[in-house]
Amino acid sequence: MYEKKHPNVKIEPEYATWDDYWKKLSPEAAANQLPDIIQMDPSYITQYANNNQLADLKPYLGKEIDTSDLSQNFLDTGKINGNYYGLSAGGVAVSYQYDPELLKKAGIDSIPENWTWTDYENMAKKAAAAGLYFVDGPGQAPDVEFNYYLRTFGKSLYSKDGKSLGYTDDQLFVDYFKMYAEMVKGKAIPSPDVEAQVKGLEDDPVVKQQSIGIVQWATQMAPLQEAANRPLEITGMPGPNADKGLFIKPSMYWSIANSSKNKSEAAKFVDFLTNNIEANKLMLGDRGVPGSPKVQKALEPLLTPANKQVFEYMAWAQDHSSAYNGPDPSGAGQVITLLTNVSDQIAYGKMKPEEAAKQFRQQANAILATSK
Repeated sequence: MYEKKHPNVKIEPEYATWDDYWKKLSPEAAANQLPDIIQMDPSYITQYANNNQLADLKPYLGKEIDTSDLSQNFLDTGKINGNYYGLSAGGVAVSYQYDPELLKKAGIDSIPENWTWTDYENMAKKAAAAGLYFVDGPGQAPDVEFNYYLRTFGKSLYSKDGKSLGYTDDQLFVDYFKMYAEMVKGKAIPSPDVEAQVKGLEDDPVVKQQSIGIVQWATQMAPLQEAANRPLEITGMPGPNADKGLFIKPSMYWSIANSSKNKSEAAKFVDFLTNNIEANKLMLGDRGVPGSPKVQKALEPLLTPANKQVFEYMAWAQDHSSAYNGPDPSGAGQVITLLTNVSDQIAYGKMKPEEAAKQFRQQANAILATSK
């Protein structure tokens, strides 16, 4: 579509799965051969920005990139040390997505809006008794749910300066991962080896009607429901203090390589992805709810039932969340890998949460303190 309107521009996309993507990007960055436009993640953007590998978008904002319909808060999610290294592709919030029929099969009528972690554990026991998992995760991305849990206590995974963890009381880690370990042991959450067998949506325990639900970013619901081919529901996370825990973050960023020789043209394409209504009709919020209210309104008549639920949930989340404390610091990618490894060892019973809490703190702080 863009090439038809701009015959002077040729776009060559490159595709990769999540893990392979970062393995591919790293040597390209080292060789100063990054693609002109990069899908950047909040966990990595600070690292790439600090290494001078991303261009500051400030010269293009309000020019090649039309910002007239974008809020300052939306723009500031890509701001690091006063410069703009990424433009959010859309907003997302974490959620619990579930199969209402499977929920009833476990003897649970509905999930109340103000549910708590106690409700979460009790429902999980009922699910396990019915031969079902209650939640598919958080083994694959423990940082997402654990960071939410910390925020309900007024803490976060990272400190404000990004040089250490953002909580000092390890009892928070112990309480959360003890709950996780007990749910794995009680077969309310799949073990890490079961999770490792999930290679795509068709293998997901929710799709295969083995799990009632999953904790993941809201926009991931549409493809999940399409794969499941049956109605799913979406709701907020457990509390108390769910409003403090919930936040809206960029699903990803559009960034421009500092080494690009086509920065102006790249910025025009980023504007197209952000503001062009016809382009967004093709994407339908796949990368998050668009930041432009005009684009959002234009998409409303085209939304599938699942997409509509996502947009409604995100509108609800706007009023039931607190400020986003990202992007993540440099070194966050390594910390997330570390946390995944530690949580796996807890799940397998090879490490007690108390021991894991100390090891995670020591190693995570070492990573964060030395990251540039």
